[in-house]
Amino acid sequence: MKLAKTIAGVLAACAVLGAAPAGAAAAATAAAVPIMPLGDSITQGGSIGGYRLDLGAKLRADGRAIDFVGSLADGPAGMPDRNHEGHPGWTIAQIDGSVSGWLTAFHPRTILLHIGTNDMYGSDPAGAPRRLSALVDRITGQAPDTELFVATIIPIRFADPAVRTFNAAIAPDLRAKAAAGKRVHLVDMYPSAAVSDLPDGIHPNAAGYSKMATTWYNALKAVPGSIGGDPPPPTGDGPCTATPRVVGSWNGGFQGEVTVANGGTAALTGWTVRFTLPGGQSVTRIWGGTASGTSPVTVRNVDYNGALGTGTSTTFGFLVSGPGAASLDAATCTSP
Repeated sequence: MKLAKTIAGVLAACAVLGAAPAGAAAAATAAAVPIMPLGDSITQGGSIGGYRLDLGAKLRADGRAIDFVGSLADGPAGMPDRNHEGHPGWTIAQIDGSVSGWLTAFHPRTILLHIGTNDMYGSDPAGAPRRLSALVDRITGQAPDTELFVATIIPIRFADPAVRTFNAAIAPDLRAKAAAGKRVHLVDMYPSAAVSDLPDGIHPNAAGYSKMATTWYNALKAVPGSIGGDPPPPTGDGPCTATPRVVGSWNGGFQGEVTVANGGTAALTGWTVRFTLPGGQSVTRIWGGTASGTSPVTVRNVDYNGALGTGTSTTFGFLVSGPGAASLDAATCTSP
């Protein structure tokens, strides 16, 4: 009798497992990607779990195996993953003073950083961009392979001019770091939460946090590898290959780059890369190449980077403006 019950139990368990959603099954078989939500009380999110609740749900629904990491745990009792490094009341300098230990303890593959709100009504809001730059340098210096997503901060009802000044100052600095090769991605979070979503003028309600979650989600999906899986393989129909990636995004545009590599057995004397942008988007600025066309975009080498020896590579970067999500599909490369 006991054996029969045991067999029945095993069969029932197998039936439940067989009925699991495809996304959940895929997530269960993959290694979880450690993601660190980092910041102040807006990251902590109070009893509702902040943006972490909806962001985790979106990623798990996609079949992504992710693990929010950090020394703190907050949110609803039924929230599947409650860990984070959102410290209420903390400033940029306070995060900077502790982040090295957290990086060592948790080894995040990806960091979501929203910090600076408490600096806006502190004694030195004008110095906040400089402090954020130092914090970003500390993180990228200690963890150069970590994908660091840095958000502009959401509005503050009684300090909006300071917030706008801060956001405007950090954007070019972060883009410059990305252009220098650091894994830094600018996320324009400011438009995601309206003042009407902030009951106390600072912290979002559930609707505001849900909007933040969508912005983080779109930013993560635009960077291959940040939420699991490998970057798309380079493709091409010649001796060279082209590997595109989104470096950073903001409302109405993004920064991208393409690495051109010579995988052949002979030196190249020039190359041409083609890729397609979503409708309505166009390249507004480019460096390391000359661009023409909109669908597809055609980029040819400039004088100094057309010659590629076997096993060598070069990179060109560009800015895109227009509606829609930041997205770069596979690029093709031909030579000459």
